[in-house]
Amino acid sequence: MSGASFTDDLPKGRRALSRRLLAIYTVAFMVYTLVPIAVMIAFSFNKAPIGRVSLKWLGFTTKWYWNAFSVQDLTTAMLHSLEVGFTTMIASVVLATPLAIALARYRFRGKAVSDIVIFADIAAPAVVVGASLLSLFLTMNWPRGLFTIMIAHIAFGVAFAVVVIRARVSVLDSALDRAAADLGATPWVAFWTVTFPLILPGIVGAGLLAFALSIDDLIITAFVAGQTLTFPLWVYGAVKTGMPPQVFVLSTLIFVAGAMIAVLNSVVQHRNAR
Repeated sequence: MSGASFTDDLPKGRRALSRRLLAIYTVAFMVYTLVPIAVMIAFSFNKAPIGRVSLKWLGFTTKWYWNAFSVQDLTTAMLHSLEVGFTTMIASVVLATPLAIALARYRFRGKAVSDIVIFADIAAPAVVVGASLLSLFLTMNWPRGLFTIMIAHIAFGVAFAVVVIRARVSVLDSALDRAAADLGATPWVAFWTVTFPLILPGIVGAGLLAFALSIDDLIITAFVAGQTLTFPLWVYGAVKTGMPPQVFVLSTLIFVAGAMIAVLNSVVQHRNAR
């Protein structure tokens, strides 16, 4: 039956218990996920001593937001992370889109190997990926820095982007392309006028995922960064000496930006569904 759930086949007493347990589990999961974020946001307004985070509530203040970029090294590290993140997002979707379409729609020699490489890249431990990329850069005698960080992030960003875009392409009816061809469209025109608009939500999702993975990465970046610091590397190093409150401020701004994008995406999808 449409709209039925797995609890509908249970006796009335067990059904009520199952729903209560499901509600408790849902609330517990949300609390477990959101409490650390709430603590981070709260302490971004804490009157902490200048230069380090205080884990004791000393009063409410907004001065850290007015001085969010006053720590020069932290600001530079954040700019590095944003630069790498946006580069990874764009490069990942550009490289992943044609590969995802080929894997979803066509049979060709090497397809099985491509699948294995993609999923191996996703499943491989970050330490293994970082060490292998470090070995590659040392063998090629490339100086480690912002460029090698970008290459490393694109390397794992492409794999995730391919999976997301491929899932979107797989649900499309290939007859749409044939219909476009029957109407005189070239393959290039058919892609931009038919296929691309339909897979655009998958491309956007893949790009946002690649950006999130990039700006969040610590382990792989630590292997290939050299003397360049990204936001996660800076925070990791500052933990040993004391973090400034600006760390919580910038982290809060990143979270709010991501939440706004998620809400906007939900609104757009709801309108499209209507």
